[in-house]
Amino acid sequence: MCGISGILSRPPIAMHELVGMNNLISHRGPDDEGYALFNVDACLIFGGVSTPSNVYQSTISHCPDKKISDEPFECKAILGFAHRRLAILDLSEAGHQPMSYGNGRYWIVYNGEIYNYLELRQELEVLGLEFHTNTDTEVILAAYAYWGPACLPKFNGMWAFAIFDQKLQELFFARDRFGIKPFYYWHAPDGSLCFGSEIKQFTAKKGWEASLNRQRAVDYLSWGLTDHTDETLFNGVYQLRAGHSICIKVSEWNANSGRLHSKNWYQVEKEAVGGSIENCAIELKEKLFDSIRLHLRSDVPVGSCLSGGLDSSSIVCIANDLLKNLDSAIKQKTYSACAVEERFSERKWMEEIERNLNVEAHYIYPSLRDLFGSLPEIIWHQDEPFGSTSIYAQWSVFSAAGKDGVKVMLDGQGADEQLAGYYDYFALRFSALFYSCQWMTLYREMKTTKARHHFSMFRISNLLLSGITPVGLKNNIKRVMHFGKKNGSSWLNTYDDVSYAYPFELDDSSPKSIRDFSEQQLSRTNLQMLLHWEDRNSMAHSIEARVPFLDYRLVDFSLNIPDEYKISDGITKRILRLAMKNILPSSICNRMDKMGFVTPEELWITKENPGLFRAKLDDAVANSCDLVNEDIKRILEDMISGKRKFDFKIWRVICFSEWVKCFLVKVRLQ
Repeated sequence: MCGISGILSRPPIAMHELVGMNNLISHRGPDDEGYALFNVDACLIFGGVSTPSNVYQSTISHCPDKKISDEPFECKAILGFAHRRLAILDLSEAGHQPMSYGNGRYWIVYNGEIYNYLELRQELEVLGLEFHTNTDTEVILAAYAYWGPACLPKFNGMWAFAIFDQKLQELFFARDRFGIKPFYYWHAPDGSLCFGSEIKQFTAKKGWEASLNRQRAVDYLSWGLTDHTDETLFNGVYQLRAGHSICIKVSEWNANSGRLHSKNWYQVEKEAVGGSIENCAIELKEKLFDSIRLHLRSDVPVGSCLSGGLDSSSIVCIANDLLKNLDSAIKQKTYSACAVEERFSERKWMEEIERNLNVEAHYIYPSLRDLFGSLPEIIWHQDEPFGSTSIYAQWSVFSAAGKDGVKVMLDGQGADEQLAGYYDYFALRFSALFYSCQWMTLYREMKTTKARHHFSMFRISNLLLSGITPVGLKNNIKRVMHFGKKNGSSWLNTYDDVSYAYPFELDDSSPKSIRDFSEQQLSRTNLQMLLHWEDRNSMAHSIEARVPFLDYRLVDFSLNIPDEYKISDGITKRILRLAMKNILPSSICNRMDKMGFVTPEELWITKENPGLFRAKLDDAVANSCDLVNEDIKRILEDMISGKRKFDFKIWRVICFSEWVKCFLVKVRLQ
């Protein structure tokens, strides 16, 4: 787990800019630092201030013997790689990056983990390839040397990497199936192509100016959406989409100022899984056990985030079983965010896990007092504004783990999206029964859902109507309900070049089944935001966050099982509950409510200190790049007085303003 930086440029790159980019992500890799500079026929390698002495003393070919600043030299390189290392596998100097393979033909900077690297290494050794380290990084290089880009489907893990083939003068970028690890790129005004793990790295390049992407800003302010396209809130900064790759012929490369052509290398095949729900539950359990077995591979101790819900509790319980079967004396550490107010806290469920397992539990209580003190630092690490203070709760969890020296944490991201864990899935369940004329089943489904989740009849009816209303009409209603009028909002200033529609309201992108909705949430909406927040929160504290539910074998299987195995009889994630029946405490396995790492944001705003939020909102309107107007203050007052139901738009406006100030964001004049 690390951070990567790179510049492709004509004329030659400026070394101080590459070093500056790398220094800005030192939190992603405090254990080592490295550089590789390439011109047409040569490569120079250097260490840095954070490079350990044993790296300089090593005889391994990719390890440097001097620092980048040791002696001045004329840089003629047109391509530069830089790396920051968080040592997780093979803690020796052999894991130094940039790493080479094939007598220096292939070079890589890589961020992530390939969990099946041992099995792939054995396969490659049979094919005649040799290895000189015990790293997964070298396995990636050997696989690319043998299979080329076709190696990507063989990897089980998370990654963002750049590989340079010196012989063919090809630069290859790739990102994992689900976008667990980040990859951004930007064309500087001088034509240079800059790439890295975090957007803030580009601030080290001459010519950087933080310019607002107004459309993406409106998507965030209106709908709470980020990471749903390859664009970011910074104009001209793009991200390589999940499951995509880019290949550049360096010898033929011409600088341009826009989006690079990428290839979608991963899609889930539609192959229906048959068999009873009982048999499918057994297979799901086997796949989840094997995923967690692989995710426990580490040369440093592994801890877990624990929210008390079904997903994180499943991971902690399975990890406990696996460690026990290995006769491991390691006591699993869990970290949880709690709240003093009981309706916002899941501590009783967390304590249920603690009572049943051999874990060392840690409980953290995020407070309003610390929220705004930490906010500038959190936003700087996040790079973009975020949707609610639950990200602050997660930040607090990783902060506590980092202070305890934990370097790897397991978390439950991805289960809800593939196993229909959100309440919105009920709308699609109801509509499927409606359109197939299963009236009695629909009636029973609505009745049991109402009873199990204590929904009002109004809410149940709305779920049905949401599922069966034609897309065009539904989206018009959604805009009116959301904004108060069809186009735009009273509290958002309108611009002719901006769409105020929900970005996924087109007929061809509106989900028509539970599987469609799962794929949308995995690749374009919920999960992409959650993974962004988790990566930055964890890496800010030099922690590798691992997500076992996103083992591609598990996702491919889950998406292809019948929809009713995931959600029916008013039960979400039904098959996971069945799979975990004899592993989880029954009280957790049968929970029907859903929370996560929440904060009592509603009470903070409306009860604990409304004056603080009034002051923050005043400042936010003045620093909103002319997107937000005074009407937002009336919405806050209505929330405080109880005239209006609480939602997160107040926080989004405040967070957006803090982001504008943090990165000195300006609106580019046309």
